[in-house]
Amino acid sequence: MLMKRGLKHLSRVNDVLLRRLRIERDITIFPEDIFLTSYPRSGNTWTRFLVGNLVHTEEAVTFLNVERLVPDMYKHSDHYLRNLPGPRILKSHEVFDPRYKKVIYIVRDPRDVAISQYHWEMKQRAVGDGVPIEDFLPAWIEGKVWDRLGNWGDHVTSWMSTRGDRDSFVILRYEDLIADPARELIKVAKLLGIEPTPERLARAAELSSADRMRQLEEKQGDKWVQTRYTRQDKPFVRKASSGGWKAVLPPQSVSAIEAAWGHIMISLGYQLSSEAASKASLVHQGS
Repeated sequence: MLMKRGLKHLSRVNDVLLRRLRIERDITIFPEDIFLTSYPRSGNTWTRFLVGNLVHTEEAVTFLNVERLVPDMYKHSDHYLRNLPGPRILKSHEVFDPRYKKVIYIVRDPRDVAISQYHWEMKQRAVGDGVPIEDFLPAWIEGKVWDRLGNWGDHVTSWMSTRGDRDSFVILRYEDLIADPARELIKVAKLLGIEPTPERLARAAELSSADRMRQLEEKQGDKWVQTRYTRQDKPFVRKASSGGWKAVLPPQSVSAIEAAWGHIMISLGYQLSSEAASKASLVHQGS
């Protein structure tokens, strides 16, 4: 029986990693659970470190303990997750799920998400080094890279249109986290019922800095379940910055992204740069 359960779990994890599993909602969910939810490559892992270090003052989050402190729901069996002490804080990439009662939603400029996804696909060996980003982007914009999640616009809209005005839904913009992580963590602390003292906020931000995460990745990247079997010559923690798309994305790729989701981007405070700006502005004003 134990062997059968173990094989089932390994098969499930493999299916998620290879994207053969279309619906990943078969874990037990409790009312007090808190979900860190985002479209892939939007800063979820960094947020796991930030929130984990805010909550767990007795130990600092590393790549070796993050799966215990702020577990990834895709990497563990339901039995393991059920036996974690509550309230659980779980990483998720799911679109709107009515069972998620408390949600911390991370959103990032899709132009930067596209670049991050491109490099992650190369790290996983799904995209070769010789494939230019402009050839990768059309399928990504259509949602074919993560077909069960839809595209970036589908994902954001599914949460913002259903939970955007609730106190139990906290939205964190990646760019705001970069600008002032302590300020943004105050929102999280309120949701979690934690006293956001300056010392506690500063500790969480310092222990979750990009420099520290890079140092940890150098030592632990080949042991962490997320990166263990990926290319070790390409980092998981990259520049950890915003606006990189301006120097990387070809103009036609920028235009394609803005044409697809310009009105959503404007509603989230992202400034458009292409001809799509005027059309998207009109759509946003009429919504």
